[in-house]
Amino acid sequence: MQTLDRTPAPVDDAPHVVIVGAGFAGLACAAALGGTPVRVTVIDRNNYHLFVPLLYQVATAALSPADIAEPIRRVLGRHRNIDVVLGEVTGVDRERRRVLLADGSHVPYGRLVLATGSAYSYFGHDDWAALAPGLKSIENARRIRARLLTCFEQAEMSPDPAQQKTLMTSVIVGGGPTGVEMAGAVAELARFALARDFRRIDPRAACIVLVEAGPRLLGGFPEDLSDYARTELEKKGVTVLTGQAVEAVTAAGVTVAGRFIPAGTIVWGAGVTASPAAGWLGVEGDRAGRIRVAPDLSVPGLEHVYALGDTALTLGDDGKPLPGLAQVAKQQGRHLGRALAGALLHGRPLPPFRFRSRGNTAIIGRSAAVFDFGGRHLRGRLAWVLWAIVHVYLLLNFQKRLLVSMQWFWRWLTYQRGARLITGGTAADPVAAAAGRSDPPPDRPADPVQADRRNAG
Repeated sequence: MQTLDRTPAPVDDAPHVVIVGAGFAGLACAAALGGTPVRVTVIDRNNYHLFVPLLYQVATAALSPADIAEPIRRVLGRHRNIDVVLGEVTGVDRERRRVLLADGSHVPYGRLVLATGSAYSYFGHDDWAALAPGLKSIENARRIRARLLTCFEQAEMSPDPAQQKTLMTSVIVGGGPTGVEMAGAVAELARFALARDFRRIDPRAACIVLVEAGPRLLGGFPEDLSDYARTELEKKGVTVLTGQAVEAVTAAGVTVAGRFIPAGTIVWGAGVTASPAAGWLGVEGDRAGRIRVAPDLSVPGLEHVYALGDTALTLGDDGKPLPGLAQVAKQQGRHLGRALAGALLHGRPLPPFRFRSRGNTAIIGRSAAVFDFGGRHLRGRLAWVLWAIVHVYLLLNFQKRLLVSMQWFWRWLTYQRGARLITGGTAADPVAAAAGRSDPPPDRPADPVQADRRNAG
């Protein structure tokens, strides 16, 4: 079958760079090549760039999707040398040097940059994804928001206290930054924003359980910041279970270390796996599917192919893999874009990439966050302010920065959240449909977290 060539119109036989993925790394690489005599094609299956670190705020009704997403064409529109293709990549033809798309078309390349991001890993239980969605897409964030709010609505209508308790129980799996931020946000949603909205139930009695298989929360942070995060979450009423792995996920709840926890809402934030880019190239990825790259971000053994961000296994100066952070992806993209411009236009060799850490941060909730600068650790309100500044800065335009800042300030002042909308068909949701089933499976003890919640205060 003949395929359609979607190559943009040639511009004076300029060299052609194809970038797959318009996340932090892909956009930064494209922007660095913008305005140069290099043809650039950006391919993404969505027409927007998504600020993934704030998706949990969409899921907990703090922000709307439009607050954290920006059309790719608007971001790159000022660069006349950049073309945008909306399409889903299915493979790479290395011999003919072209990217294959799901609609049967293809895009030839001179240099290929893969920045396709990552997804959550369910550790061999992919069927759990429908029951415990992760925070990697707007669709899932909306599903989680609808599920959370629907469960409170159903609890309001239920005459059964046991069923009410199940519906108002949320389990978050994974104690990294996403899990910690999500647990704190759900606790504040229930105890502040929803507290005055219902008449037959008390949302402040909601049970939020955070499950982490490792020995402590925020494993990538220093231990003192990890301890602070746990203390602050427990002050908010979150039950923290560490050193305990999830063994099963059903529509009725989760099984953790042999104990069943009935729950209305389950959110997944444990472990990530890279996109299938390694398979497209026919190279072996690491355990997480990431492509091993050379210091200059090229893929060893493949000519003119590069990988960035969560797609790449990049080693730092200490020999350890760089974390999957936005600042890593942006620095890699900017570095490679500038290096490719120098190589294509002036014949310069590609220099090695050096990551310069700006610190690592996570928010626990209202006026509580942690910030690790390496030699200095911050916690509390100052860390919370710095977290907000960093995340506002990472948004792509002034309008979004101003709008989000104003909403955060209003939310902090009033304890309210403005995006408490149930959208989409929740009846088809396998968890929402079964949320009223509070009875545990046979031979499973019910409600193992009751004592832990009392201890947490």
